[in-house]
Amino acid sequence: MQAVDREILRLAVPAFLALVAEPLFLVSDAAIVGHLGTPELAGLGVAAVVLQTVVGLCVFLAYGTTASVARHLGAGDLRSALAQGVDGVWLAVVIGVVATVLGVVLTPTLVGAFDTGSEVADHAETYLAIAFLGTTPLLVMLAATGVLRGLQDTRTPLLVAVVGNGLNIVLNVVLVYGLGLGIAGSAIGSVIAQVISAGWFLVVVVRAARAHDAPLTPDLAGIRAAAHAAVALVVRTLALRACLLVGTYAVTRVGTGDGDVTVATHQVAITLWSFLAFGLDAIAIAAQALTGRALGSGDVAGTRALTRRMIRWGWGSGIVAGVALAAVSPVVGAVFTTDPAVRDLLVPVLLVAALGQPLAGVVFVLDGVLIGAGDGAFLAWAGIIVLVAYAPAALWAATLPHGLVAVWVAMTVVFMGARGVLLTWRARGDRWLVTGAAVAR
Repeated sequence: MQAVDREILRLAVPAFLALVAEPLFLVSDAAIVGHLGTPELAGLGVAAVVLQTVVGLCVFLAYGTTASVARHLGAGDLRSALAQGVDGVWLAVVIGVVATVLGVVLTPTLVGAFDTGSEVADHAETYLAIAFLGTTPLLVMLAATGVLRGLQDTRTPLLVAVVGNGLNIVLNVVLVYGLGLGIAGSAIGSVIAQVISAGWFLVVVVRAARAHDAPLTPDLAGIRAAAHAAVALVVRTLALRACLLVGTYAVTRVGTGDGDVTVATHQVAITLWSFLAFGLDAIAIAAQALTGRALGSGDVAGTRALTRRMIRWGWGSGIVAGVALAAVSPVVGAVFTTDPAVRDLLVPVLLVAALGQPLAGVVFVLDGVLIGAGDGAFLAWAGIIVLVAYAPAALWAATLPHGLVAVWVAMTVVFMGARGVLLTWRARGDRWLVTGAAVAR
């Protein structure tokens, strides 16, 4: 077990630091924009949900690429591993261009779906229309990160994430306050940082491909194969992102006297929850890479042992995250806003979120194991089942007293609980233990 732990830590520690750094794009934006005012923070909250949904739907570019590259690596075919990775990067460019055009055109419609006040909507549209210009770089970063993770390299993504986020913070402060561009400056700073980070990733992947004589030109058959394999993961991600969208919509329906305070509080809470989710996902990243490599080499017994060990790591990291979130809940609101109403309402919401962190740690690990195994079809169906269970629960919770807190209880108990039950049931079976270089099925 010590060797397994070392292998997990070798991948998970850099992945943890990189994953914690990734959401800092929005955490830093929220901290900087929040001091402009509550309407600006609420507007950022709406825009962030839309942007995270669009980018989140394309997370298969990282997850699917990690699994396929790792399997080829386990099978001893590094050239094919890099060729598949390059195909994933080209697919990211194609999807990114389409998403950028559609996103900019549909920004007013997307923001309008949340039915907020006009001032909040104006701020949301301003941020979102600019932020969509960073979609292609973000997707390229996802695909390139997947390539490197599949190659068992989580250190390079860490370095890029740290430098990129540091640049983002500096640009945000200069543009928002130094040049007085307000919320638009925050979006511009983030886009610039994303473009530079994507360029860095491309240099690393291109060098590796050339070193192993892997093709760099677009391979239409390879791109189509990558897109086909991604369909199940898209459905899975769409269902899970839909759950978060339903939760945000439910929050806007909470019957309180000050809707801006409720939405702003939810934005801070979901930002912190996402921050911890990315951190807990570090073990899942290790699970994807190690599971893919083990199954690619035909090692079923090793895959089982890895899974059991990573579940224990999931529990432990979730407990640590929950304790930390509960400890900072009375004071962390001051980082994001000066509004006392938002800061007071935030405390009970964060305490509910803290209680759900141990379960979240296990859910993310099992999700990573099954993604690494290429069990996309099951994950898609599981996502749909979770959405069917959670949507009515969240909408009903919004009608209860203390509606915002009730929505977060539904998120912890129904959303995460249902995922935990389904993923645990699947992991105990054998149907996902398919060996060989092929990942999609």
